Amino acid sequence: MSLRTSANRYAKALFDVALEEKADLAQIDRDLQAVADMLKTSPDLQLNLRRGSVTDAERQSLMEAIAKAMSLSKQVSKLIALLGKSGKLDLMPDLTVAYRERLLSHQNIVRADVTSAAPLSPEKTKALEESLSKVTGKKVEISVSVDPELLGGVVARIGSTVYDGSVKTQLARMRQELVKQ
Repeated sequence: MSLRTSANRYAKALFDVALEEKADLAQIDRDLQAVADMLKTSPDLQLNLRRGSVTDAERQSLMEAIAKAMSLSKQVSKLIALLGKSGKLDLMPDLTVAYRERLLSHQNIVRADVTSAAPLSPEKTKALEESLSKVTGKKVEISVSVDPELLGGVVARIGSTVYDGSVKTQLARMRQELVKQ
């Protein structure tokens, strides 16, 4: 089983438990990100947790101590103790992303990656969010990047759907039409 598949299963289980227990879903998201960041910036910790001389009980105890020191929610505390014990802490980055995707879906929010030819003003960003919300029927969170090669316009990517309103693409279409004639 791939890391991503395992991470998705753990994220689903965590989300389902959190819903059932009426936990603060956003707090769990923040806690997961904090743990993932901590593990990313502490390669020595991960290395030591993988050593064969460290027992499952010691790994679990260490992760419980870290959870307490970080004041993590009980759901995340239990999760990282379990992942530590079973040597699966390498799932944390993918698990964090998978949980966040579930949370956004539960909140009826989609993320859009928007690329524009020039930086967008706050007003244009807000107008674009509103337009994409109308198209998707969901609240849209936008992350914007700039690519001068687009020449003008924007390209919005929501999941696997691409809305391409760039001048570069329009010119390419015109070129194809002129070549056909």
